[in-house]
Order: sequence, then C-alpha cells, then structure tokens
Amino acid sequence: MARVRYGARTEEELAAARTASARLPDIWSTGVVALWETDPDALAAVLPPPLKPTGRPLVRVNISKVDLPGYPLGAGSFAVAASHGGVDGWYPLVMPMTHERALTGGREVFGEPKKLGEVTVERDGDVVRARMARYGIAFVEVRGHAGEPLPLPEPSRRTDFYFKFLPAVDGSGFDADPVLVHCVRNERVRRLEHVTGEVVLRESVYDPVADLPVRELHDITIGEKTSDQRGKVVERVSGEALLPYVHQRYDDPHQVHDAPPPSPEGSA
Repeated sequence: MARVRYGARTEEELAAARTASARLPDIWSTGVVALWETDPDALAAVLPPPLKPTGRPLVRVNISKVDLPGYPLGAGSFAVAASHGGVDGWYPLVMPMTHERALTGGREVFGEPKKLGEVTVERDGDVVRARMARYGIAFVEVRGHAGEPLPLPEPSRRTDFYFKFLPAVDGSGFDADPVLVHCVRNERVRRLEHVTGEVVLRESVYDPVADLPVRELHDITIGEKTSDQRGKVVERVSGEALLPYVHQRYDDPHQVHDAPPPSPEGSA
C-alpha cells in the first residue's frame, strides 16, 4: 500500500527533523529599527498583568527582510518596553509576517502575536523606506536617508514577553490558564548605519498602533543582523486578568469572546 501521508511519522523521521532544526545556519536579515518615547499612560494601558512599565515609555519597531533561499521573508515587530520579575524586555503587540510558514512556529510554540501582512524594506542609494501593512493600510512606515556607518555593537541579548494560550471551545475564556513566556534572543550585527528620517503611524482599526504616538524619536538605524532564540515558560497567569487584553491577538474579538455557532461537518 502506498504511504498514507497523514499517517504517523516514524521515530527516525522525527529525530531527523529535530536534528535538521538544530543545525540551521546563521540567517542574516536586513532591517530598519526605530526607537521612540510615547505617551506613558498609553503604554501602560496595553500591558497585561503581570507585565509592568519600565522607567521609560519606549516603543521599538523592527522591519526586516530575510533572503532565505527560495523563500524570501518579510518580518516585522511593533513592541513596547515592559518588565517582569526583574527582567526588562519588550512586549510585541503585533508581528506581521509575509508567509504562513513564519507564523505557525512562533504562534503555536512561543505565543508570538504574528499575523499575515505585507512587510517591505527598500533602499535606493541612501533613501530608505520600510513598511508594515495589513488590509491595504501601511500602519507603520519608517522613511529617511542613511548616513555614515556606525560602530558595530557587541553581541547582545534581548528578552521578549509573550502570552501563550488556547481560547475555550465554548467561548467562556481559556481551556487552561495561560502561560507567560520569556523569549531570549542573542543578536549579532555585521553592518549598521544611522538613518535620518521619521516614523509615520497610520490609523487602522485592525492594528491601532497610532494610539502609541511618537513623542520623542530617539534613533533610526538600518543594518544586517542574525539572532537565535530560546523560550521558557516562567509562570502561569490569571486567565481572568488576561482576557480583557486577548483582543490584541485577533482582528475580530468575537473569535475569543463569543462561542462559535454550530457548523456542518467538514466546513471551515
């Protein structure tokens, strides 16, 4: 009998997949990073407990293109500064990706707030333009002119905070208490340039980042970097406390607050 492709994989196949994942080469991306101070009350309002604001109301946008062989990828992140358990890091509100393959691992393993979107980084001479867009709206655009090369920073470590959860099947909350994930990234940079420019935030009901305005722009850079990441569950959190923030993850809040209607067998 021909192999049934939805059937169970063998232990040898599972081991080979794990080995291949552990031997991935360094993947370098070209990215634009913008950092600014926003309204502190607005930043505090988007942080689910137990996350807390840090001493500065910072927003960090990272818009990158990754030239994977045969699989070019656009990847973005809009994150706010946050702290948990004595660790300062970043809480991403939205992470648009250009391909489904880039969504599944991050969402299902780490709890990253990834969504399909358009992510572009363009450069023509010294003119730089980077955008994150969904539903035809470029809700974040960074544009400017690249200047002199900057000294390369030492390898650094950054922590992102994610909430991993499963909405309850009856729409009543969660199937189990959500978990808070610390995702640690080790980054290396091989090229870095300063960009003189601006950040434009556009109104979008699906990605309302315009609520975190640019009060003081600190820095824009364009460069090439590579990173790895390791995540760990640090604690279970109150589902009741997290539920008012879960709409951040979805375009339609009814996906988590209402029980789905009955559907015919086999329907989507």
